[in-house]
Amino acid sequence: MKTLDIQHVSFAYSKKGPQVLKDVSFSTEEGDLLAVLGPNGVGKSTLFKCMLGFMKKYEGKIFLNGADVSEMTHKQIAKQIAYIPQSTHPVFNYEVLDVVMMGLTSQLTLLSSPKQEHIKEARDALESLGIAHLEHAGYGEISGGERQLVLIARALVQKSKILIMDEPTANLDYGNQFRVMQRVAGLAKNGYTIILSTHNPDHAFIYANRVVMMYGGKVIADGAPDEVLDAELIKKVYGVDVMVNNFENTCRTHKLCVPKDTEF
Repeated sequence: MKTLDIQHVSFAYSKKGPQVLKDVSFSTEEGDLLAVLGPNGVGKSTLFKCMLGFMKKYEGKIFLNGADVSEMTHKQIAKQIAYIPQSTHPVFNYEVLDVVMMGLTSQLTLLSSPKQEHIKEARDALESLGIAHLEHAGYGEISGGERQLVLIARALVQKSKILIMDEPTANLDYGNQFRVMQRVAGLAKNGYTIILSTHNPDHAFIYANRVVMMYGGKVIADGAPDEVLDAELIKKVYGVDVMVNNFENTCRTHKLCVPKDTEF
């Protein structure tokens, strides 16, 4: 069954303004790790806002597990989709466990308090991501990669099986990028549907089973990364000359994007 089904979606921020999204269509299934690529300003964040129900005045249809998103409340959507933003430095230095507990808002009423079972779920989420030792650390005092994993843990306690991630490795060093993407790939293997935006084609090659390339507000490529991502497409979208070569590691063979030699 399709977990998300985007059908011919177009969107403009005003009646006389340009279309940010133009006839966008694709779908996801359980266990997909879908990488959405494209240059800045191409409409990726706007598309995510439409999928999350924040923008409802779009043309076309978006179905969430068969239900029309435009007819759902934010609470109904939050029970099925969790949004994970880019990690930022917080204003308040909450303890990590408290930040994770914030993911319970869709499950609790306005006046109810978390119970012991909720606290256990939050600790289990931290444990599953390998950061249980940070439970009592200040959220503002841990590394960017650790903060990103905390945001993922917060999404897990929301109990939504679809995770939308807006550039989850932005501003992270190489090691933290690797650790975050490894955890994200593990969630997909456990049955989560992951949709993430990235500017790095290698993230699609290494971790994703699907890629959607957006350009000019449109989807210009959709399929398995090894089949649709090539040097010509990357040159068209990003304006850089690259070679796409096969790389063999201990587990499998996949492609990698390598810049062509240039004179400085």
